[in-house]
Amino acid sequence: MYRAALSRFRALKGRTGNLEAARYATSSAVAPLDTPLDSISLPPPLPDYVAPSETKVKTLSNGVRIASEQLPTPAASVGVFVNCGSIYETPISSGASHLLERMAFKSTTNRSHLRVVREVEAIGGNTSASASRECMTYTFDALKTYVPEMVELLIDCVRNPAFLDWEVNEELQKIKAELEEVSKNPERLILEAVHSAGYCGPLANPLLASETATERLDSGILEEFVTENYKGNRIVLAASGIENEELLQIAEPLLSDLPSGPQPKEPNSVYVGGDFRRRADSPSTHFALAFEVPGGWNNEKDSVTLTVMQMLMGGGGSFSAGGPGKGMHSRLYLRVLNEYQQIHSFSAFNSIFNNTGLFGIYGSTSSDFVSKAVDIAAEELLLLATEGSVSRLMIKRAQEATKSAVLMNLESRMIVAEDIGRQILTYGERKCVHSFLKMVDEVTLQDITNMAKKIVSSPLTMASFGDVFQVPNYESVSSKFRAP
Repeated sequence: MYRAALSRFRALKGRTGNLEAARYATSSAVAPLDTPLDSISLPPPLPDYVAPSETKVKTLSNGVRIASEQLPTPAASVGVFVNCGSIYETPISSGASHLLERMAFKSTTNRSHLRVVREVEAIGGNTSASASRECMTYTFDALKTYVPEMVELLIDCVRNPAFLDWEVNEELQKIKAELEEVSKNPERLILEAVHSAGYCGPLANPLLASETATERLDSGILEEFVTENYKGNRIVLAASGIENEELLQIAEPLLSDLPSGPQPKEPNSVYVGGDFRRRADSPSTHFALAFEVPGGWNNEKDSVTLTVMQMLMGGGGSFSAGGPGKGMHSRLYLRVLNEYQQIHSFSAFNSIFNNTGLFGIYGSTSSDFVSKAVDIAAEELLLLATEGSVSRLMIKRAQEATKSAVLMNLESRMIVAEDIGRQILTYGERKCVHSFLKMVDEVTLQDITNMAKKIVSSPLTMASFGDVFQVPNYESVSSKFRAP
């Protein structure tokens, strides 16, 4: 069909264009296309290879680290990253990180909230804040010409929050409304529950403020939490798209007087495993099986292996009428979602911290099939730890998908700034992306098998939501992972 259409096109072209083409070709007034034009000089050709930008870091006398990477873009992203999160909360300050996230870019001792909003709008910027278990993040993205304004406003919002009572109370009410919405999001509840059930210690602290916490939290608790934890040696100012010298000139006067504190020691958490069940009137039953990943980010080889392993397992939602969707080549799509139509979603997840982490499978299905679905999840995890169950082709595909995902994410200025800030908080430096890609390429079949064996040898953590009476009991599932 395509060949016939092409032949017809050529015939028509020959009948209508040959005469004009002949006249044009024989005209002496037309110079060949490769003839240089008078008084026109060509720019030098672009090099075949451009070296990646270097991340430069400067540490101030009070411990604040200022880092940046120059990028050939008209915009820049700046972020403040604080080694502080829910793991540093006490029973009194429980929920403070969640509330601080909501209070970001509110009134400061120098600006009203309205002025903050107007200044951000005036330069067409975007601000965001997020709280995790180990880090508080504040970011600002705008054109490079506004870097001084970005840095000054960002530091003012982090260093000098006013914590006005009426603003705090307003955000507490919004958190209560958010908690009601979260109760309708079983996946988020399950992934929170595996932390509270699996760990004993600070990592079990909830990332979301509880209802009792919203009744207790106030401006005084926030002020005390910030004063205690927002110290110079726990803060990184990271930017992408800005020369380090330029950033230093702007930020150093604003951060050099920030008080420093003793070298922070991360609170110790112990993984113990456990079972969480919450009955709810839900059309589906949701569950998760998880195990510990010892070492966390500080064990680079294992964390890279785990990243490839999650990409290998993959998963997602069930097939739709429009087709199988993305990721259908992954192990859980091929072996589970493609075989069991009763399963609505089935995917591998990981949650990695500095010194530990979790890896497991999350799924949702109808209540009458949940027992079988849990057995399938256990079987998939055990097969991963069995010699010869994974092919070399599947590992290669997972490696390429991992590298592709990382490189595409690093095309975002905001993600580059976040990557700089978080790596410096964890490692004290930013590691070259090429070293990460090299480690991904070096992952072997034996590495995957050994990692899976190490994971499933730890105590099981289970979490379920919905018709939990149909979920198998903890002991029966845990016994599947014990060596005979």
